[in-house]
Amino acid sequence: MKLNIAYPVNGSQKKINIEDKNKVRCFMEKRIGQEVEATTLGDEFKGYVFKITGGNDTEGFPMMQGVGAPTRVRLLLDGRSGCFNPTRDGERKRKSVRGCIVAEDIASLQLIIVKKGDAEIPGLTDVSFPASKGPKRASNIRKLFKLSKDEDVRSFVIRRELPATDKRKAKSKAPKIQRLVTPTTVARRKALRAKKAARHTKASNEAAEYAKLVAQRQQAKAKRSVKVSSKKVVAK
Repeated sequence: MKLNIAYPVNGSQKKINIEDKNKVRCFMEKRIGQEVEATTLGDEFKGYVFKITGGNDTEGFPMMQGVGAPTRVRLLLDGRSGCFNPTRDGERKRKSVRGCIVAEDIASLQLIIVKKGDAEIPGLTDVSFPASKGPKRASNIRKLFKLSKDEDVRSFVIRRELPATDKRKAKSKAPKIQRLVTPTTVARRKALRAKKAARHTKASNEAAEYAKLVAQRQQAKAKRSVKVSSKKVVAK
C-alpha cells in the first residue's frame, strides 16, 4: 500500500510504499476523516497520529465520503456530489466509486499528520516549504501581520521574486490587493453618493413643477368650462 503523507505545518509531502500488510492493519476498517495512531508502521512513526483524507483502490477508483461501504458501488452523481465533473448544467452520470471504509484492496491512502511523534521523518517533518504566495484580501493581510485599521497594508504585501532569464531581468511580483479602501476610494464613493442625491433632488423638483403646471392647467380648463356654460344659459 502506498501512503501519501502530508504535513501542512511545513507544507511538505512524501510518498511511502509499504509492502507488509501487517504494518498497515491499523488503517483497516477505518473511515475517511478518522484519526489513526500509526504505531504499527514502525518505530520511526511512534507517537504520530494520522487523519485519513481519501484513497484509491487497485484500479484507480476514488474513495467517496459518505458512502458507508468497504467495496465499490455505482452511484448517480452530479456536480455537487463530488467524484464527477459535469460538462453542462444539470448533467448527472452513474459512476463507480469506492466506499469511505478502508479495505485490503485499497492501493493508496492520503494521510495528514495531526500529531507529530518523537522522531523526525526524513524528507517530511525535517524540511519546510514556505508558501510562495501570500494573502490578497486587505483584511487577511491585516490579520496575518496583526495590523490596525490605520496602518497601510500596501507595504506589507508578500512579493514573489522572479529570477533573471535570457529574455528578462530579475523582478518581483505582488498580487493586487482586494477590498482595499484608500482615500481615492472614499472620495469616489462620496462623489457617487452626492451624484445620486443630486439626481433625486432634481427629480423631486421637476415632479413638483410638473404637478404645479398640471394644477394651473386644470384651473384654467375649469374657468373656461364655466364661461361656456354661462354663455349657453344667456343665449337661451
